[in-house]
Amino acid sequence: MIQTIKLSKLRLSPINVRRLPEEKLQIPQMAADIEARGVLQNLLVTPAKKPRGTFEVFDGGRRLRALQRLADAGTIQADNYDVPVMVLQADEATLSETSTATNFQQLKMTPAEECRAFQHFIGTTGDLDAVAKRFGVTRRFVEGRLRLASLAEPIFEALSSGEITLDVAKAYASTENQEKQLLVWTNYKNGYVNADTIRRVIANETLKANDPIAILVGETRYIEAGGKVDGDLFTDGNDRWVNPEIAHRLAGEIMEAEAKRVGEETGLAWIRPIASNYAHNAAHGLYRAVLQQPDLTEEQIQRLNEIEERRSELETEMLDESLTEDDFKLLDQEDDRLISEAEMIENRAPVLPEELKAHVGAFLLLTPQGEMVLDTQYYSEQQIVIEQPGDGDDEDGEGEERSSGGFRIGGPKPSEPTYRPEVVAPGGKPLSSRLYDELATQRRDILAACILAHPALALDYALFVMVDARTKTPGRYSYNSTKYGSTIRASAPQDPNVGDMPSSRARDYLAEAHEGLDAGWTEHENELDRFEGFRALEDDSKANWLAYIVAISLEAKPGISNEQIPLHNRLAAILEVDVASWWRPTSENFFDRVNKGSILSLLDEVGGPALSGRHASLKKTEISASCQKLFAGDTIVEPEVKEAALAWVPNAMRFLDGPPVEDITEAVEGDADGEDEQAVVTDATAELDPPLSKDGVDTPEAEDVPLEPAAA
Repeated sequence: MIQTIKLSKLRLSPINVRRLPEEKLQIPQMAADIEARGVLQNLLVTPAKKPRGTFEVFDGGRRLRALQRLADAGTIQADNYDVPVMVLQADEATLSETSTATNFQQLKMTPAEECRAFQHFIGTTGDLDAVAKRFGVTRRFVEGRLRLASLAEPIFEALSSGEITLDVAKAYASTENQEKQLLVWTNYKNGYVNADTIRRVIANETLKANDPIAILVGETRYIEAGGKVDGDLFTDGNDRWVNPEIAHRLAGEIMEAEAKRVGEETGLAWIRPIASNYAHNAAHGLYRAVLQQPDLTEEQIQRLNEIEERRSELETEMLDESLTEDDFKLLDQEDDRLISEAEMIENRAPVLPEELKAHVGAFLLLTPQGEMVLDTQYYSEQQIVIEQPGDGDDEDGEGEERSSGGFRIGGPKPSEPTYRPEVVAPGGKPLSSRLYDELATQRRDILAACILAHPALALDYALFVMVDARTKTPGRYSYNSTKYGSTIRASAPQDPNVGDMPSSRARDYLAEAHEGLDAGWTEHENELDRFEGFRALEDDSKANWLAYIVAISLEAKPGISNEQIPLHNRLAAILEVDVASWWRPTSENFFDRVNKGSILSLLDEVGGPALSGRHASLKKTEISASCQKLFAGDTIVEPEVKEAALAWVPNAMRFLDGPPVEDITEAVEGDADGEDEQAVVTDATAELDPPLSKDGVDTPEAEDVPLEPAAA
């Protein structure tokens, strides 16, 4: 039951959970509010033992301090001021629990709610200073909240729902022009941008006439819409458009209309226009759809065979010594045309299957020339797993849920045998898609760095990939880079990550190895001289080039699925790759990318509760910096903790063990022909086996020494 007790008979209970200093409890604001409206919520008190007739406040300490502040200032009289209270009598533990519960359940108003509240009070009284005094805040604070309340509706709704931060909302509110706010919002709402970027864009009051947006809109349309041009009489092409919000609005309308048209024409799930030539920021949080080359048609296969036959004929004809120089040149030109035609067929562009269109989208970009082009890369909001036809069918004829022909939305079926690492951070939280992709790429770099010193193994791998891909389906030119984990015959690997990668010891080692290669033959101007220059290299130099080319051909992972490549794991097992000696977790490449709970779970794993407990009260950035030192071995800790930290790498960086390899020794030894063949192969590769040192120089004695990473 609520009753009143004089303020002079109340004191703060020692069990009150509010222990922060007065300046952090915002007592002046609370006092101003009580002075304006009185005590709106009763205090919880319990009778004090001494002196009799007094009470201890165990919930409502801030209100009590505010009342005492008013009494000290002479605003109220402590002996005469009635305070609404509820008197409870219980043991100390129960009262403390009650105090904790009432404070724990309090929910602070969001910035958006504060904005609407101040807007209401100003609309009622019209006195900004009076409202500031009533709420115990500064006039500037109220003005700031009112400015936020006047944000364009979509931006204010995004603030209310938590889609944007308070800092980003303040950046939009740096201008009172709602039209300009909306134009910037339209261009940047799908991108991953910070408050500084928004503020800089809004602060740019003019637009260059040669800006891509200006080129897209056109001066005539801009002026017809009310825009003005500030012409420069002394410098050609340096006119400024003084109403950039009009240009942005028109550009948004043009690109939205084009995106709608392209979407209807292509049948893609979505088309998002962005006023940029790069989709990196806008693609944040999406999955990139890595497509495969289509199978060769019968006509293409036939044409490749015809080209091969004709080139054989040309080779014979060009050996005729009676040919004139002009005739030889014509034959050589025909041969070049045939080579180009064959390369176009074999390097055919990947095709987006019809059944996949409903699950992916693309960005409509704006080039520096003001032209709208559809990005060639497709993205999906959910992970897409490529399947062979029929993989989604069960024995009883029921298909996998959400299966779409050769594709499935989501991860692989649990029954499928995969080489899938644990795609979670310590403690069970899933890794972000981008972090997993970065770890997969860095893991690939480690394998690439290790294979440099084993050109014979690189040769075996390269030959196997090339030969097996051609003989698997006789008569057909087919190649699947995700199956073999290499792009040995074509372009550079398609790394899953977009943008800059964190630096790593393995990547630096690869760069150093490249600098150590004998590259004198590359200085010749034409390909014939370069070829002859390469042929003149020592076998050791050729072997080093072979190892390097194989190393930089390695794919990070098979397509967009979070799996590993079995052949890579087998190579790592042969090389006895120690990932921890090549890669250490840092703030940049790991700790800043997972949440605080995951890091504490990891600390508990390597050092027990004592280690995780020492970090529990720290901020995320402080824990990250501390962990970077700990896992680099730069922190003084117990020997067993240091050993565990130096050996730890995420599961996504480990090379998983594949199935047992069948012992084929007996089969080889039992076949006399096979034995001779093996001896020939061994002799042929023995000359290509010197390990590659950091400087690219042959170091035979290093063969029995385990490969260690280059010094950081």
